Amino acid sequence: MNTTQTGSTGTGERPRARKPRRAFDRDEALAVALREFWIHGYETTSIASLTKAMGINPPSLYAAFGDKRQLFAEAVELYLARHGAGPLEGPDARTAVEEMLRRLAVDYTDPAHPPGCLVITAATNCGPGAQEVKDDLRDRRERTKEAVAARIRADVDAGLLPPATDAEGLAAYVAAVVQGMNQQACDGATRQDLDRIVTFAMAAWPPTDPPAA
Repeated sequence: MNTTQTGSTGTGERPRARKPRRAFDRDEALAVALREFWIHGYETTSIASLTKAMGINPPSLYAAFGDKRQLFAEAVELYLARHGAGPLEGPDARTAVEEMLRRLAVDYTDPAHPPGCLVITAATNCGPGAQEVKDDLRDRRERTKEAVAARIRADVDAGLLPPATDAEGLAAYVAAVVQGMNQQACDGATRQDLDRIVTFAMAAWPPTDPPAA
């Protein structure tokens, strides 16, 4: 009579428990989620559409990322790491802003990913239930605008811009240009189209040397 119990090795020793293995690549799944949010926006993107695109089931999504809100937060961080405007680099504010806008013209129209900017578009049509998402993305845009204003104020202090330069107003103008470039890209504009917008936008920048009185 065979008295070996199920789960026994036949030597009297219990089999070693196997560590559960994740059946998907988390980084790849996050990249897919980013694309879904980028194309459809936060609120319209459902758990069902996410799991279908990611090739996983809902329990796996929740186990790996928490809930949809947490997944979106990680997707935003991935977006910023890959596509964010980055620091404002350059010897002066004008150079830094123009370089940022030129980089965005390239990225917003790159055919390798959806057009435009996730941080601008992902919460455009969200309802009250997604207010936290809207607030977070708005805060991120405001921080970028404040960084531009800080660079402009530094130029004013250094005598590179006229003392009467409205740093906050000029920074808001730059933000409006970025948002316009985003919409143009979503409407099918090319990199060359956006580069022309940048050229016209920078023509409105205050002169480095204030005009003689």
